Amino acid sequence: MRPQDLRTVFMGTPDFALQTLQGLIDAGCNLVGVYTQPDRPKGRGKQLAAPPVKELALQHGVPVFQPQKLRQPEAVAELEALAPDLIVVVAYGQILPKSVLDIPTYGCINVHASLLPRYRGAAPINKAIIDGETETGITTMYMDVGLDTGDMLVKKTLQIGPEETAGELHDRLAVLGRKTMEETLRQLCAGTLQREVQDDAQSTYAPMMKKEDGRIDWSRSAAEVHNHVRGLDPWPGAYTNLNGELLKLADTRPGTNDEACPGTVIAADKNGVRIACGSGSLLVRELQLAGRKRLGAADFLRGCALEPGMVLE
Repeated sequence: MRPQDLRTVFMGTPDFALQTLQGLIDAGCNLVGVYTQPDRPKGRGKQLAAPPVKELALQHGVPVFQPQKLRQPEAVAELEALAPDLIVVVAYGQILPKSVLDIPTYGCINVHASLLPRYRGAAPINKAIIDGETETGITTMYMDVGLDTGDMLVKKTLQIGPEETAGELHDRLAVLGRKTMEETLRQLCAGTLQREVQDDAQSTYAPMMKKEDGRIDWSRSAAEVHNHVRGLDPWPGAYTNLNGELLKLADTRPGTNDEACPGTVIAADKNGVRIACGSGSLLVRELQLAGRKRLGAADFLRGCALEPGMVLE
């Protein structure tokens, strides 16, 4: 069997899904449809904007479907009419009901950004960094009705850099996701694809990030705060309060503490702002006040009085 012999439907929405979709196109898959979320208002003008996956699909002449809810009977019937042999899912944004999972001959294969069963859920990239993990990767799996609980197929790993942000790791994992799905497709076509049942006892959960998750707890260690900051960069961003005003922090490095109370500014100069933590201290090299640009420490301090002894909340 060849990729072009498979009537394939792709389901995905954000930038993360683009690499895998392009990989399927380059592999010569017979893409009979791409499913993505409806266009949404975006920017200050709130004009409707197409999801990245829609734009790529249209560039290659692939039919695009954008049901509000995939589980609605008319949406399921529309998908059935495409008669897919395979459905590939990457960050689609909707839960696939059993009525959809049962449609394709070779099942629904998901590209998940973690080494399952670790970090099931919506935010595996953020959570792995926040938890201080040094390794992560991509797992392809057959989807079932559970949340990322299906049988695993192919895994590929990569190392997480000590200063790497969620945004940087996102981009590297997107490329790895393409490679992992390409290998999965090769094995599927060759009839050598092996299934591995997940060990639920080893599972962890990575819930969707919310803006309030960005609040920094200065009583934690410098290493933990550092991981928190980079795990939420670029969104939702880690923040504290300066004189009642929200202050986002980025590009940090953990260091030692001079026995100051957590949240106290120890030093503030062109090299950065050093803030005491529960143990150790955090050097912050980029800062951003609400509604303003993100700036390096030197530029930020020219326009904002942030001095030793001040306490951030």
